[in-house]
Amino acid sequence: MSGPPAEGTAPPGAAGEQEAARWVRGMFGRVARRYDFLNHLLSFNLDRHWRARTVRELRAALERPGARVLDLCCGTGDLLLAMGGASPQASARLGMDFCHPMLVAARGKVERRRLDAALVEADALSLPLADRSIDVVATAFGFRNLANYERGLREIERVLKPGGTAAIMEFSQPPSPLFASLYRFYSRRILPAVGGAVSGERGAYEYLPESVRKFPGAGQLAEMMREAGFDGVSFERLTGGIVALHLGRTR
Repeated sequence: MSGPPAEGTAPPGAAGEQEAARWVRGMFGRVARRYDFLNHLLSFNLDRHWRARTVRELRAALERPGARVLDLCCGTGDLLLAMGGASPQASARLGMDFCHPMLVAARGKVERRRLDAALVEADALSLPLADRSIDVVATAFGFRNLANYERGLREIERVLKPGGTAAIMEFSQPPSPLFASLYRFYSRRILPAVGGAVSGERGAYEYLPESVRKFPGAGQLAEMMREAGFDGVSFERLTGGIVALHLGRTR
């Protein structure tokens, strides 16, 4: 286990969960128009590889006939689209996010791809879904922004069917001190400058490295998943450990 204890994201000036959630929703709303372009640019297109890796790990569950699949904190819908291509026999594909401008962008992409999917504006801490109703819940780079990580995990566990699969792809801390130092320099100096210049919202891209720094380490998040009721929890570090893919199953 590594990293400091964390209840949830803590944006600058936010006191409590409600203020944190409002700050995050507003921030993503302001950068939605340039979000995809900056994701690809600032990650050197590795974000596409990370999502593809997530889908490969989930392929067996996604290919089950009648599977119900949820992209949680879906943003502009890239993971939803990737999972849609791998779940031809799914009975339902859902994307949920609490930021309306992000969902508008996702809707355009879903329609252009002609993917049969429903997009719902909803809070990940209070999902409008019945208990044990979903086969796969996956989230890519959204879980870190929740105002309460423990509650988010328990909500994912609540909606998953017995034997269902959760996948959390999230930024993490590289274990190599040298690589971690280089990554910190990039994320604290280069990323805010480029992200701010392109989006006009430097604060959003200053928040990113701080949110990663405060987020539980890969081992700590795995333990939190076990405590929330998941079995068979595992994680894999990718790209030197700047991201980690966590997997777990419900009992």
